[in-house]
Amino acid sequence: MQALRDITLVRVDNRLVHGQILEAWVPFLQAACIIVVDDQVASDYYCETVIRMAVPREVEVVICGTQDFADAYSFHRGSGQKTIVLFSKIADALTVYRRGYRFDTLNIGNVYSENCRLCCTPSVLLSDVDIRDISLLHGEGVKIELRRVPREKPVDFAHVLRCAGS
Repeated sequence: MQALRDITLVRVDNRLVHGQILEAWVPFLQAACIIVVDDQVASDYYCETVIRMAVPREVEVVICGTQDFADAYSFHRGSGQKTIVLFSKIADALTVYRRGYRFDTLNIGNVYSENCRLCCTPSVLLSDVDIRDISLLHGEGVKIELRRVPREKPVDFAHVLRCAGS
């Protein structure tokens, strides 16, 4: 049984753990744990080691694949260790949602697609597949916000879609 975690942020960021997370989000949310959910990182000792080395010792780091995460964790707010959940891909967030990890808000901080169809913000460039996956989550009632750092005003994805005519 996993420790109770107060999930303060569920985020998609293709860079996973980096300066915006460590210098802005962790202090703002007073997070004591970061869970990286990524099949590739979970199976790559070198990548896992680099991430662990980047995070200060006082912040716990958990790295797992999508299936293990969906099986072991449930979304909870209000008590327990303040935790940030990070995905590198929108598709992974959708995968764990479909496997039962239900979250109410998804923050999209940095997504880069070489097949960009929609430039939402300077740091969010979405492909058709990304748009489809976000739309599926939005259709399930998940609030989608685009925001790099906590002090930035969030952009509502539904508004972006309306403006783009999608």
